[in-house]
Amino acid sequence: MSAGDSDGVVDADVAVIEGGTLPSARVPLDRERILTTAVQFIDEHGLLDLTMRRLGAVLGVEAMSLYRYVPGREELLDGIVDTIVGEMYDDENVIEAPQDGWPDFLQRLAHGVRRIALAHPVAFPLVASRPPEAPWLRPPLRNLHWVESFLTGLIDEGFSDKAAVAAYRAFTSFLLGHLLLEVSSLGADVGPLDVLESGENESEDLADYPVVKRLSGALAEDHSAVEFEESLESLLDRIALLRQTAD
Repeated sequence: MSAGDSDGVVDADVAVIEGGTLPSARVPLDRERILTTAVQFIDEHGLLDLTMRRLGAVLGVEAMSLYRYVPGREELLDGIVDTIVGEMYDDENVIEAPQDGWPDFLQRLAHGVRRIALAHPVAFPLVASRPPEAPWLRPPLRNLHWVESFLTGLIDEGFSDKAAVAAYRAFTSFLLGHLLLEVSSLGADVGPLDVLESGENESEDLADYPVVKRLSGALAEDHSAVEFEESLESLLDRIALLRQTAD
C-alpha cells in the first residue's frame, strides 16, 4: 500500500502505518507473537488461508504447539481482533480523554480506527464481525475500554447520558460503514458477517466499566431504522450543498 495515489495526493493515515516489519524468527513462541504473526499472515494471504497448521509453519513449529497459547481457531480470531484494535494504544495521535475539546477527541479516535483499518484492510472485517465482549457494543470500537473512554469523555465535556449514547451510535455507524467500504476497495472480503443472538457472549463483569454498565440498557436499544433515516437526511443535505458549490 502506498501513501500516495496516482494524483500525488498523500493520505496521512496510510503514511503513519507504513514501514512495519516481521517479527524475528529467533523470538520465543508466546501468545503475543502468535497473534501478531497471524495478523501479518492474513494481511499477506487472506483470512481463508489461515489455519493453525499454516500459522505453525510460518512460526517454525508444529500446529499443536500453538494450542498451549491459543486453544482453537475461534480463540485465535478473537485474539486477532484484540491485537488489531490494541494497536490504537500505541498510536500517539489517539487520546483516551478530551484535551482540546470533544471534536478533537473524536477526530483523533476516528483517524486511529481508520489507521488500523488501512494497516490491516483484509483483516479489518473481523473487527466488524467477531462477537464483542457484550453484544450491544458496536464495532469498530470493539472493546469496553474504548467505549468507556468515549462515553466518559463526552459526558465530561457536558453531554447528557442520552446524548453520549446517541453520539456513540452515530460515531460507530459512520466509522463502520465508511471503513468497510474503504477496505472492500482494497481487496477485503466484506461478505456475510457473524450474527449474534440477543444475550449471546455477553460480558458478565462490568465492574471496571461503570459508565458502560450504567448505560447498558440504553446501549442495547435498537434505533437502526431511525439512525438510517437520519444519516440519509444528513447525506442528502450534504449533497445539496455540494450541488450548490458546483453551480
